[in-house]
Amino acid sequence: MNISIIGTGYVGLVTGTCFSETGNQVICVDINAKKVEDLKNGKIPIFEPGLETLFERNAEEGRLKFTTNLHEAVQHAEIIFLALPTPQGADGAADLSYVLQACSDIAKLITKYTLLVNKSTVPVGTAEKVSELLASQLDRNLFDVVSNPEFLREGVAVEDFMKPDRVVIGTNSLKASEKMTELYEPFVRQGNPIYHMDLRSAELTKYAANAYLATRISFMNEIANLCEKTGANVDMVRIGMGSDSRIGKRFLFPGVGYGGSCFPKDVTALHQTAEQHQYEFRILQAVMDVNKTQKKILSLKIKNHFKNNLNGLKIAFWGLAFKPNTDDIREAPALEMISDLLDSGASIRVYDPEASQHVRQVFGDVLYYAKDMYDAIQDADALALVTEWNVFRSPDFDKMKKGMKQALIFDGRNVFEHHKMAELGFIYYSIGRH
Repeated sequence: MNISIIGTGYVGLVTGTCFSETGNQVICVDINAKKVEDLKNGKIPIFEPGLETLFERNAEEGRLKFTTNLHEAVQHAEIIFLALPTPQGADGAADLSYVLQACSDIAKLITKYTLLVNKSTVPVGTAEKVSELLASQLDRNLFDVVSNPEFLREGVAVEDFMKPDRVVIGTNSLKASEKMTELYEPFVRQGNPIYHMDLRSAELTKYAANAYLATRISFMNEIANLCEKTGANVDMVRIGMGSDSRIGKRFLFPGVGYGGSCFPKDVTALHQTAEQHQYEFRILQAVMDVNKTQKKILSLKIKNHFKNNLNGLKIAFWGLAFKPNTDDIREAPALEMISDLLDSGASIRVYDPEASQHVRQVFGDVLYYAKDMYDAIQDADALALVTEWNVFRSPDFDKMKKGMKQALIFDGRNVFEHHKMAELGFIYYSIGRH
């Protein structure tokens, strides 16, 4: 099929690349000329394992192209995917201005039957707004609107796209439904389902999924905090809970709160949608409140240990991205912790395998950006482990003790074990354990 992707951000680039891998002819459009030129030259603006190989192969074979020319992309496409940002507005609701403006521009260029697919995460009712906008400029026989939410996890997004747990297709058109099924059939050959539903249900499904996962995280963070008060061990509680098939083992790991481009924004947007419909979504308010507090839990432990006197102390950070295997620092807990500790008088040394350059854009030269994990801890009074990259799981502890001023670790992801740290001579703090 001939496909165009509007927007070359995280979702757009992964979507376009993966569709081209199954033989489709894909054009990705962006208004940023410098970004498009970089993509044409093989420069990928995000870090995502597995993406580079597919990108290079399909670009080289001519199935994946990039342009700033919207007219070219619309004329090319049978299906147009909207993968545009829907940032959080001042009121917490998703800002649809990019989506609606793109639809208005596309409507002026459509000359044949075209599917317009919302891949962006958008509030309930957006597809209807898009349909009305298109209908104001086009004959209704020339288009159908589809909601096709993405369920990509940063760090494993290529695998998620190529082998999805499920595909959700929201549309009121049988013709559109059949065309979308044909497009996705190569990705579900192992039998994973394609769910067909109405537009509003498809739109709400994405928000509901992300909000539920965020709820599990906040719940386990609350359990971990209670474990510290009661003397229980959150790892034992987690294992006991997760063995129940009704609960399952995933998303039960406590830590320093969730971040990223999806959970914070989507939870807030769903809460705002509920308010717009005069419904008080009390659980979501609690989830947001817990996460806000949890992001400060590790810096609070650090300040308590040093009796609120951090002046002149060096605190090292291992991990800056909101999760491993990505360079995404949006809503990352590390940023809030760094700001908090800087305000308390500490100096900060940081290392992340991929995200340091983005953090430099936020903090400038206030921080020391280490060349590797051991450089970060040189003469440090304490180490804060914030992102659980695999490279941090089996460090040289002797080298750490020799390099650090104090053998002191604050583990925000429960990477290490208390008994082992005690044997090695480290003072060790974690989340929900003693």
